[in-house]
Amino acid sequence: MTERTETTQLRMTRLLPATPEEVFDAYTDAEKQKIWFSILDEKPGIVEIEVDLRIGGQQTAVWGPDRDTLFRETQTFVAIDRPHRLVTESTGSSPDGMTMTTTIEITFEEHDKGTLVTVVQSGFPTVEVRDFFVQDVWVGALDRIEAYLLRR
Repeated sequence: MTERTETTQLRMTRLLPATPEEVFDAYTDAEKQKIWFSILDEKPGIVEIEVDLRIGGQQTAVWGPDRDTLFRETQTFVAIDRPHRLVTESTGSSPDGMTMTTTIEITFEEHDKGTLVTVVQSGFPTVEVRDFFVQDVWVGALDRIEAYLLRR
């Protein structure tokens, strides 16, 4: 068994302008995800999402600018406490064939101005990959969810 160190874990928070129920549903509902996944793109690409929201169920997302450049992520639901907490085992692959498996825990806490979302993701293979997820992946996802929530 490989021990995971804190250098391969990220923790970030973001305040989103909606109730915990609305944020949880935007994050877990396939039809809502299809909207926010490409909401900020000038030219929407391919977005295919399926969700089986139950313990042991999976969420599969396939996306990219075209059929030759697709990313894929499959998350298996480990814990679901709607609308407070979600834990998944996530396996992702990029168009270049790189794959990675991490654990993601997201909490949704009611706040006087919306919902405080906290993301803890662990198991990154390197600090550089973790930092890319902190600076680009999660910021981008949360920006898109916020845009979706503001446009409802």
